[in-house]
Amino acid sequence: MVVNFSKSPDGLVPAVIQDHITEKVLMLGYMNQAALDQTQQEGKVTFFSRSKGRLWTKGEESGNFLLVRRIAVDCDQDTLLIKAEPLGPVCHTGADTCWDEKNHREDFLVCLEEIIEQRKLEGNAESSYVAKLFGKGINKIAQKVGEEAVELVIEAKDHDDTLFLSEAADLLFHYLILLNAKGFNLQDVTNVLKERHKK
Repeated sequence: MVVNFSKSPDGLVPAVIQDHITEKVLMLGYMNQAALDQTQQEGKVTFFSRSKGRLWTKGEESGNFLLVRRIAVDCDQDTLLIKAEPLGPVCHTGADTCWDEKNHREDFLVCLEEIIEQRKLEGNAESSYVAKLFGKGINKIAQKVGEEAVELVIEAKDHDDTLFLSEAADLLFHYLILLNAKGFNLQDVTNVLKERHKK
């Protein structure tokens, strides 16, 4: 990775910080070569603070570090994009981002898929329903989807909207677990539907 720090008179380039999961832009800072080197070596985002006149690791006082997951440089080699995992609020005001936005995915189902994957990998069946279900194997997961589908059909015949939506949520949740267990996700299903739509 080559960064052209010489384009700026002060040797600084902008560094856009983005949450590696939600893809929300968290903050903007500036880096010189020393800041970039320290960021890469320590795995925590470090800026050159123009107000302090020194290297400054985000979170060095609050503990709300930004753990580096990926660093990219733009096509002009004078701006950095750093995908990171925030360990707490990013803004000094206590907000999730420096634009006072909530740090979450706009598409909750994608976020839910990531949570399911995390629970599966953690494998803590004592505290996680998802991990417990994965521990029982694909047959049990498939059976659970079938049970939830039947319950949804039953509620569809009645007139209780609250119960109907609750059963619909249960079915969708277990469907996502089944997709994960088979090595797929909603995007894979969406791709099939797109292909069918072309025909």
